[in-house]
Amino acid sequence: MADTMKAGGWRAAFAVYADRRMLVILLMGFSSGLPLLLGFSTLSYWLSKEGVSLAAIGGLLAASAPYSVKFIWAPLIDQARLPVFTALFGRRRGWMLAIQILLAAAIAALGMGDPRESIAFIAVMALIVAFLSASQDIVIDAYRIEILTEDEQGAGAAMTQTGYRFGLLVAGAGAIALADFLAWAWIYALMAALVGVGMAAALIAPEPAVVRNATPDRPSVRAVLHRAVVRPLTDLLGRAGIAWILLFVLLYKYGDAVAGAMANPFYAQIGFSGVEIASVTKVFGVAATLLGVFAGGALVARFGVWWSLVAGGLLQAMTNLLFAALAAAGHDIALLAVAVGADNFAGGLGSAAFVAYLSGLCSVAFTGTQYALLTSLMALGRTLFATGSGWLAGEIGWVWFFVSTTALAVPGLALLLWLRRYPASAAAAK
Repeated sequence: MADTMKAGGWRAAFAVYADRRMLVILLMGFSSGLPLLLGFSTLSYWLSKEGVSLAAIGGLLAASAPYSVKFIWAPLIDQARLPVFTALFGRRRGWMLAIQILLAAAIAALGMGDPRESIAFIAVMALIVAFLSASQDIVIDAYRIEILTEDEQGAGAAMTQTGYRFGLLVAGAGAIALADFLAWAWIYALMAALVGVGMAAALIAPEPAVVRNATPDRPSVRAVLHRAVVRPLTDLLGRAGIAWILLFVLLYKYGDAVAGAMANPFYAQIGFSGVEIASVTKVFGVAATLLGVFAGGALVARFGVWWSLVAGGLLQAMTNLLFAALAAAGHDIALLAVAVGADNFAGGLGSAAFVAYLSGLCSVAFTGTQYALLTSLMALGRTLFATGSGWLAGEIGWVWFFVSTTALAVPGLALLLWLRRYPASAAAAK
C-alpha cells in the first residue's frame, strides 16, 4: 500500500480519510475524550460554584490516577472473553460495548451527587468514571491498531485525536455553558447519553480479523498470566534496539512537554488578558492542532512513519523559538497568534506521527497491553520532565527558557536518526 500511496501523491494520501473505518475511529475518539473532563475539570467548576473548598477540589485530582496505571489491567481486557458480549459482538467490540454501558451509568450517577451532602460519593464516582474511561481507551486504542494497516495508522491517529478533542470540547466548554440553563444532574445525564456515540460506532464497526493463539478452554492461572502478562512483555522487550526505542518514547516530546507546562504562566506574565489567551489558544490553537493532525496523517501515508517523525520533531523544536521571540517582544497579539498557531500545528503533526509509530510497535496479539505500556511510559516522561520547568524559567528568564526547550528536542531527534537502523514496526521485527 505504501507504494500506491507514494505513486498517487498527496491526493491519494488524503484519500485515506474517506474510508468508512476512519468515521468509526472518529466517533470512538469522541467517546474516548468525552469522560476525561467530567471527572475533574468540569467537575471542579461545578464544585467551586457550590462552595466546595479548593483543598477538597484539589484532592479530587487523585481520581484521575487510573489513566496513568491502565497498563495494570490492560492484559485482562486484551486477552479475556466476556460472557454474552464476546459471543455477540466479538472480542474488541464486546469489551467496548460492555464498558460503555457501565461508563454511561457511572457518568449519570456522578451527576446525581450533592456536593454539599455527599462529596465522598462524588469522589468515588469520579474514580469509577476515570477507571472505566481508561479501560475504554485500552480497547479503542487496540481496535484502531488492529483494524488499520501500517500506512493508515497516521490517518487513524489524526481521526482519533480529532474526535477526542471534540469530546473534550463538549464535556468542557459545552457542559459549562449549559450550566447557566440546566441543573448539573441533567447536564451529566446528557453527557451520559452522548456515550451512545461510541456505542453506535462499536455497533457499526467491523470486528478486527486478528488470529490469536489457541488456548485451553480452562487454562491454569499460570497459563493465563503467561499469556496475558509475560508474553506481551517478552515480545516487546525482546525487540532489537528496544532500550533505544523506549528512550526515544520518553524523549521525543521532551522539549514540548517542558515548554507546554509553562505556557499559561508565560502568557499571563507578559500581559495577555484571559480573553486574549482563550481566544487564541482555545479557538485558533485547537483549529491549528486539528489541521496539524490531519496533515500528519497524510504525511505518514505519503512518506512513511520515520520521515513524518523527523518532520514533526524538527517543527516542534523550531516553533519554540517563536515563543522566545514573543518573550522578547512582550504583549503582541499578532505574534501570539503566529506562535500558538505554528506550535499547535507542529504539535498535532508530530503527535499523529508519534501515535502511528507507537501503534506500529505493537504486536497484533497484544495490542491493548503493549500500547497501554508505551503510552503510560510516554505520559510518565511528559510529567517527569515538566516538573522542573518552572524552576528553569525562573532561573534563566523566558527568552532563554524557550531557546533551551528547542535544545531539549535534540536528544529525541538524535535517537530518531539512530533508530532508523531498527525495524519501525512489530511486523517488520519478526
